[in-house]
Amino acid sequence: MKAILSMALVLCVCGFAGAADKVDPVGTWNCEYEISGLKLTATLTIKKDGDKLAGTMSWPDQKDAKLKDVKLKDDTLTFSAVRKFMDNEFPLDFTLKIDGDKFKGKSAAEFMGNKQEFDIEGKREKKDK
Repeated sequence: MKAILSMALVLCVCGFAGAADKVDPVGTWNCEYEISGLKLTATLTIKKDGDKLAGTMSWPDQKDAKLKDVKLKDDTLTFSAVRKFMDNEFPLDFTLKIDGDKFKGKSAAEFMGNKQEFDIEGKREKKDK
């Protein structure tokens, strides 16, 4: 009986230790995506603001667009940003699945009444030690 209780306690403690291995989206991410055959880049920066997440997204011609509704659920990060291009604004919705220092996901936007999706990938910049 003692052996069974000891084993149950060990399994329980190991289970809690695994739960502590939560995904951390904080950092600067170099993003790559393709639209209409063009390979494009962006930089995503996620920070902690108290107990909430916040951040910005930058493109070569637009810097520090504030993110809206930044949420992390399990390993999935979601947020919205507004891309300004040629005097137009395009709201973008992102859903990114984080795996360590990489992510893969989708962004969706509405262009001229048509909803379009594109794949996006990213790698977290290494912190200086």
